[in-house]
Amino acid sequence: MAGKVRVLIVDDSALVRQTLSEVLRSDPDIEVLATASDPFVAAKRLRDEVPDVITLDVEMPRMDGITFLRKLMAQHPIPVVMCSSLTEEGSETLMQALEAGAVDIILKPRVDTAQFLLESRVRICDVVKAAAQARLRRPNPNAPAARSIPVTQKLSADVMLPPPRAGQAMARTTERVVCIGASTGGTELLREVLQALPVASPGIVIVQHMPELFTAAFANRLNGLCALDIKEAADGDTVLRGHVLIAPGNRHTLLQRSGARYYVTVKDGPLVSRHRPSVDVLFRSAAQSAGSNALGIIMTGMGDDGARGLLEMKQAGAATIAQDEATSVVFGMPKEAIALGAADRVLPLERLAGEILRAGR
Repeated sequence: MAGKVRVLIVDDSALVRQTLSEVLRSDPDIEVLATASDPFVAAKRLRDEVPDVITLDVEMPRMDGITFLRKLMAQHPIPVVMCSSLTEEGSETLMQALEAGAVDIILKPRVDTAQFLLESRVRICDVVKAAAQARLRRPNPNAPAARSIPVTQKLSADVMLPPPRAGQAMARTTERVVCIGASTGGTELLREVLQALPVASPGIVIVQHMPELFTAAFANRLNGLCALDIKEAADGDTVLRGHVLIAPGNRHTLLQRSGARYYVTVKDGPLVSRHRPSVDVLFRSAAQSAGSNALGIIMTGMGDDGARGLLEMKQAGAATIAQDEATSVVFGMPKEAIALGAADRVLPLERLAGEILRAGR
């Protein structure tokens, strides 16, 4: 079992514990250490063996998941992935969990259709493996180096739109657009970047890997914290200065242009680079539609979604940036982009807002 990501599942539903165990055990890189029906049982399990990752329900008897998460982060930080049903009310609560230190969010697996269960397995297993590599707010200097998790066969952005052609993007104009891609750990890091930006910032489109409904709650939360106007993207939304559009979960978001105006289209489609929305899809569309008028930024996250798209943006004349390892929660996506030669510069988190403003000038 050496080298596997060891997981403790905490959920008051016996059916969810069983289904989630089966989903995680289907991945050869994951071992389910134990399950617990509530935080008190989980605490006893933790005395026997410390897992690499905990999946944690929100609503449970005796102690809710948010309270347990806060106690855990204060006493013995372990990467925690919140596991929730797909509800609007629950999505608001989970924003508190991300603030409290949760690494990511997964939806409780359902068995409605074979396709849903297959895609659910992909996201759940990928999120858990990414969480095992996450740098927590209180890092342990004696912790072993993060394991390299292999990425299996996946679809490219070709399934959504063809590769950009030379000269396809419009020549440089006065309007600029910024496209950002992030995954594990990105919710809090994006907040830091966006809070540092004034209203006079260029239009921004973001893909943050999150389930549906949670992206709307995430956008609403940021809108209340930042000077910018931030919303979940809807099909046909115009990209405007001082505005941020966040790709809705479970839909791909593409940048388009009409004359000198940029807008987004929101589409269904298969998983691309194992994700929907996919950063590769957004970045490729930016390469085609904006070219040298765009700035592409790839931030924290596991895997390689966005790496090829960032290279296509660079080849189309866009400026491109990868977040550095020191400030990334998981240095996966930026690392892959750097390896491809897709990033003009590698910068720490605190410099990204300044570069966005500079691009807008």
